[in-house]
Amino acid sequence: MAGPTGIQQPHAEVVEALRLLGKRRFALAIHDGCFPGAPGEDIGRGTPYGEGGMGFLAFARSLGFDTIQLGPQGQTARDNPSPYDATLFSRNILNLDLGRLVGASGERGEWGALIGRDTLQRLVAGCPNSERERSDHAYAFDATHAALDESHRNFVNRRDRKDPGALSLEAELASFTARHQDWLQADALYHALAAEHGRRHHRDWPVMNEACPDRDLYRHAPGRQESCAARRAELHTIHQHAIERYRLGQFILHRQHAELRTAVKRWGLRLYGDLQVGISPCDVWSRGALYLDHYRMGAPPSRTNPDGQPWGFGVLDPDQYLDSHGAAGPVLRFLSARAGKTLADFDGLRIDHPHGLVCPWVYRTDEPDPYHAVRQGARLFSSPHLPDHPDLARYAIARADQLNAAVPRYADNWVRALEPGQVDRYALLLDALMSAVRAHGASSEDVPCEVLSTLPYPLARAIERQGLGRFRMTQKAVLDNPADVYRSENARPEDWIMVGNHDTPSIWRLARQWMGDGRARQQAEYLATRLVPEPDRADFARALAGDWRKLVHAKLADIFASPAAQVMVFFADLLGLEEIYNRPGLTDPNNWTLRVLPDYATRYPQAVARGEALNLPCVLALALRARGAAFARAQRDLIARLQRSAGWCVTAKRS
Repeated sequence: MAGPTGIQQPHAEVVEALRLLGKRRFALAIHDGCFPGAPGEDIGRGTPYGEGGMGFLAFARSLGFDTIQLGPQGQTARDNPSPYDATLFSRNILNLDLGRLVGASGERGEWGALIGRDTLQRLVAGCPNSERERSDHAYAFDATHAALDESHRNFVNRRDRKDPGALSLEAELASFTARHQDWLQADALYHALAAEHGRRHHRDWPVMNEACPDRDLYRHAPGRQESCAARRAELHTIHQHAIERYRLGQFILHRQHAELRTAVKRWGLRLYGDLQVGISPCDVWSRGALYLDHYRMGAPPSRTNPDGQPWGFGVLDPDQYLDSHGAAGPVLRFLSARAGKTLADFDGLRIDHPHGLVCPWVYRTDEPDPYHAVRQGARLFSSPHLPDHPDLARYAIARADQLNAAVPRYADNWVRALEPGQVDRYALLLDALMSAVRAHGASSEDVPCEVLSTLPYPLARAIERQGLGRFRMTQKAVLDNPADVYRSENARPEDWIMVGNHDTPSIWRLARQWMGDGRARQQAEYLATRLVPEPDRADFARALAGDWRKLVHAKLADIFASPAAQVMVFFADLLGLEEIYNRPGLTDPNNWTLRVLPDYATRYPQAVARGEALNLPCVLALALRARGAAFARAQRDLIARLQRSAGWCVTAKRS
């Protein structure tokens, strides 16, 4: 595939510093839409598969990153860019690298031109956001679908003329369809029907067939199996053209992803996927029978979200985990298929909200106020005797005598003890997922497990037995509490540590706020105890408290100085961006739209020289010094080389 040549590997001193600090994974987190585009090919949304995306990945590798954590890559709706509400199997058509579909056979496309160069130029020129600093999701959605329409027309016309490139593409498309028919058939039909019905949610589709309404094709009433099977066959014939178009887009996307993975592997980069806990309308339509009818999953009240969050996500039906013989039932087979597909495409995966696999917080759907419902919710497997949730008693694994009645039922220690057999039952889905991870050659180090504010006892037991850690997000640390889970010194080697993620403010934005509201002093004093010896702490703390740039770098050095062996940096924290990427729980037109600016390669070194973007050599030098005087003396040459390459760096003196 087209991409950078002569990839610059990270400097030897960066690699050596990461090794000495015991960091086994150094990951950059970035979602697909955030990538920069190449000039003349950017239609208003990023993709890792284009020349712009490839260039940014090469840039990340040159800095020292060895892992790229992507977000969920499923198909999103036109009015909802959140990747966490996307399809579970189909890829997002907005990720297509359209530039590779332009050109004569043998030039950029092995199958010949699928779209005209004039088409691409028109789509690029029509993007309302000429600066490309944020995605224009709706425009990119329409533009990509217009490009796919033209690609499919050209493919069909050339196939009819027996064009060799089109015939080759047809054969590859047929093979791809056969390999992926278990999910591709249903997803293609859903999107064909959604287009026919004005992209409305399937619950609002009109009744076109009384025997089996289209909205119930896969979750039909008892006794309608034959009529619904017949209706599905009829619809596949009616929508043959649209279904083939969908398959074509998915095939090209999967091919481009495979080529990207091959390319970055040569550079020394791993690619991680994201196993989201949410479920798209498409998957509700085709796989809704796997989920409970009267409960939904959300987040319970916590210190960061005291009102809870009514996500509205489906809750997998425990009665379908296993079959009547104790073998894998529909739910386990579904999870294995989903994990297997993800792991076939990636070198590891992030488990989004693993609570959903082990101890989901659920709430009733028959209450009119979802926020009240989620606050009054319960743990699916830990509620044997709740009068307001009598239906959950049948799913209880924990007994009443194992519960702590003195705490709220969302508290981490609501369940206070479990027997080994009970842990087995809680961990059934997670164990199956980790078996798939190991079967694909990955390990627990390749599974970032997104445990944040809450770690219920059953989940703690389940992840411990798999060698998994939790997230340590240091910007949320309560510095008055030495035992706080987000303080870096409380991390364990199996944990993943970071200053923030896609749902938090940039550390650069926070540092400015701390300088303005007086919290910088407390942060500085804490970081001084973590990074420098006693005689230098007062001067160092004063330097940090007086300069937000130094405070940020010390905060970043703190995660490298921690015991955690896996470090993750969100792209905004790398580049010094202060804009918000996502405000969780709020509807905001700017959510999920922040991008890497097209001129990042020029901006980044300039920002580093000013101390306004992550200066990795500076941060690593600080982290090495934090290991103590004897260690620093032994590594003084390495530290000196890092400081020389850093240029701007944090010292104990005011700048």
